Amino acid sequence: MSEIERVGVVGAGLMGAGIAEVCARSGCDVLVVEQNRDAVELGSRRLLGSLDRAVRSGKLTTAEREQAAWRLRWSTDLGDLADRQLVVEAVGEDEQLKTDVVGTVCKVLTDRDAVIASNTSSIPIMKLATATDRPGNVVGLHFFNPVPVMPLVEVVGSLTTSPRTRDRVESFVTRRLGKQTIRATDRAGFVVNALLVPYLLAAVRMVESGTATAADVDAGMRLGCAHPMGPLELCDLIGLDTVTAIAESMYAEYHEPLYAPPPLLRRMVEAGLYGRKTGRGFHPYPSKKEEAA
Repeated sequence: MSEIERVGVVGAGLMGAGIAEVCARSGCDVLVVEQNRDAVELGSRRLLGSLDRAVRSGKLTTAEREQAAWRLRWSTDLGDLADRQLVVEAVGEDEQLKTDVVGTVCKVLTDRDAVIASNTSSIPIMKLATATDRPGNVVGLHFFNPVPVMPLVEVVGSLTTSPRTRDRVESFVTRRLGKQTIRATDRAGFVVNALLVPYLLAAVRMVESGTATAADVDAGMRLGCAHPMGPLELCDLIGLDTVTAIAESMYAEYHEPLYAPPPLLRRMVEAGLYGRKTGRGFHPYPSKKEEAA
């Protein structure tokens, strides 16, 4: 079983850029694919900015930062992933979009042992594997935000994922990336979100019903339960659109009312209030220019 050295990442949003960064910092040859040049430019700025912050905080030396940046390449063509040993899709949390990406990646990979991994936080891996002619090579690798900081990765094997594929990616994540893994069965939400999402939605319902304000809900969990972040602050960090997509996927699988997105959450997403990435969610996030004014 050859060691994974050549990694591809599809998508350079918060998660994709973070996955690409940790792979590059671990010595891998990394190719990141985005849909167009503007997205490549944005993703590159995001990733290099993260490396710069790591240097300023003393977590990387300047030389290590330069080496990681040198290992990164960018493209807008999925066909350039042909020689990759591992490709991680990190596009939006949309089943059809992810299925299309996984299916296309499978067709371009020349190595029949290459692993196709999804960073989905809720979509069953089996649904993605059916888009390929090698379902044994498809696995879930669910990283957590921010990827360079969070130590956990959920490894999710479907009914058709081969033991060899699962063992290979677990070895890569633990030995090469230095992260901790847990195994999850292929059910929507896996382990962490199956526990976390009902808690987040309960906090939304509490605000929706007028039981408490968002500020008080968050203060209560930070100060009363020693959580580092309140549930609504966490929703804003994840993105309310992403929280809604995860909840919808889990509700479709389990039909449990506690997984159903509350109307308030849906209305906020419809209004474009996604949280930190749009400047407003349950709390405001003014830009530096706005703060200065």
